[in-house]
Amino acid sequence: MIPEHFILVFLTFIVLGECSTNTDGFSGTCNDSFSCGNISGFRFPFRKEKDPTYCGYPGFEVNCNEHNPPTINIKNMTYQVKSIDPTVQIMKIVREDMIESICPQDQVNTTMDYNLFNYNSGYMNMSFLFGCPDSWNGMGGRLDLCGNNRGKPVFLIPGVHGPGDCESSVVVPVPVEFVDPNTSGRVVGNGFEVRWKVDDEVCIGCRQSSGQCVYDNDTRLTACRVGTSPSAGPKGSALKLILGISCLILMLLMILCQKKRLWGTVGALRMGTTRNHQIEMFIRNYGTMTPKRFKYSEIKKMTNSFSEKLGQGGYGSVYKGQLPDGQLVAVKLLGKAIGAGEDFINEVASIGRTSHANIVTLLGFCFEGNKRALMYEFMPNGSLDKFLRGDGSRLDWDTLFQIAKEIARGLEYLHQHCNTRIVHFDIKPHNILLDEEFIPKISDFGLAKLCKRKETIVSVTGARGTAGYMAPEVFFKSFGGASHKSDVYSYGMMVLEMTGARKKYNFNNQSMSEAYFPDCIYDKVEGGDNLGVDGVTTEEEDELARKLVMVSLWCIQSDPSDRPSISKVMEMLEGSFQSIQVPPKSFWSSPPRPSQATSPSVNLHSSTGERVLAMHAAGVDLFS
Repeated sequence: MIPEHFILVFLTFIVLGECSTNTDGFSGTCNDSFSCGNISGFRFPFRKEKDPTYCGYPGFEVNCNEHNPPTINIKNMTYQVKSIDPTVQIMKIVREDMIESICPQDQVNTTMDYNLFNYNSGYMNMSFLFGCPDSWNGMGGRLDLCGNNRGKPVFLIPGVHGPGDCESSVVVPVPVEFVDPNTSGRVVGNGFEVRWKVDDEVCIGCRQSSGQCVYDNDTRLTACRVGTSPSAGPKGSALKLILGISCLILMLLMILCQKKRLWGTVGALRMGTTRNHQIEMFIRNYGTMTPKRFKYSEIKKMTNSFSEKLGQGGYGSVYKGQLPDGQLVAVKLLGKAIGAGEDFINEVASIGRTSHANIVTLLGFCFEGNKRALMYEFMPNGSLDKFLRGDGSRLDWDTLFQIAKEIARGLEYLHQHCNTRIVHFDIKPHNILLDEEFIPKISDFGLAKLCKRKETIVSVTGARGTAGYMAPEVFFKSFGGASHKSDVYSYGMMVLEMTGARKKYNFNNQSMSEAYFPDCIYDKVEGGDNLGVDGVTTEEEDELARKLVMVSLWCIQSDPSDRPSISKVMEMLEGSFQSIQVPPKSFWSSPPRPSQATSPSVNLHSSTGERVLAMHAAGVDLFS
């Protein structure tokens, strides 16, 4: 007799295969891949405009004419396709109105449909300012080759800018290496790269089974058609009904006889183990640098079945444990959230390369099926945030100052002294752990990025970090690309929180937008007024508080190039207060932390920020 579980596995493949790939009603065939003009490499989710709509996703229609280059329409703007690479889902496009001119002929900003596309890394915004007065003295390069400007000067300047004294402005992305206005004009017409966001995972399996990817308009998802689709009409509808009923009956039978263990097996067989395989390959390739690997049963025993919980974060819970030799450990049990595989690899890859007094030590890990855990040295004083809550457990100023210096020293090691530079991207009090002597150690490298030491710009997709500590350039690329200076910004916001000034001004000014918070502190420092922070009783403590605040204001400059490196931060902290110059009054205020946020709006202050907000409110697309 054939074992029951083999029958169920077989039925599961039939049901999931037939029901999920059934695309009855789709007549005709779609081109799995096609060329347009001299550009090859188009495939699903793209389709030719004349092909049936189910051959591609909405918004991916390509105007394909053998005598002309292919074009695609995004947000009511036509772009010529210069190249396409489906393996990495990147396409290079150029505005059609800029093919023959270095200046945009249509007075419309370059925008993307961010449900479908993202700008590829390495690009930032430049603004064309048209119809400027001859006396205009803004920063930027003057372009004398633009047409249709009625003899008035046209300027090209970095970032997103409103017209101001000029008649109009147009925003266009350019490669970061050409942000110099004097050279950007020569390359802006070369186009830019975008990455499409439609997941190709379904299509990979579909092609392997000789199927054809199609777009199901009912579910608005990718479907896989295997074999010849029945033609539309009564016959097709009847067959669709019969097949649907059959699928339902088989599914009910499996639900009645399935076991929890079996569903796990079937799910693994159906969905595949691609991600797990990638992690296993990573661990194998990491070789002797990989920390010790533990079985899940060992982790469970060390933590007494996870009986003592130390804390909880966005990626899982942390439990207290003990090794057989008596050493106390903290075990972070990762949850099943999407992206846990990437976070797991990030953590092991980055922290496994470190060895520093101010970086937490990774002692081992567990990777067993869907069980993932990371084991660290135990830090008896927990995380820094519990000493900043205002519940009476506040640290004295000398201890706070030493903690700030040690954190900077740990960041300096990550940025300058590792063989591979590490950018943490999530510096905040929750990720600073304190040992028995209150020596701080940087932890939680789930969002960290490794980059070559010569690289200044780090490739990131989407926001990366925690609101309130995240640098503006991480999610607002008109400020420049993300880099190690993004950690400097987060460090500055964290140190302001350590001084208590941030909480004081936010709580004492409930009607005040958080956008004005750095300005309030700046005015106090610049005027030599009493900062009004808690716990300052002596001149020495007042100087320590002022030094921390002054260094923080340098760190949170909105322009990354205006921020000091973390090495310079160390110099300022170790030098005299009198040697620290007052920074420019140019601050960006990140969105409020989740506990304070009431909307996803972005808060800016200063004249530049107000112009950007006005443009955003007017519908100008600023996020690139």
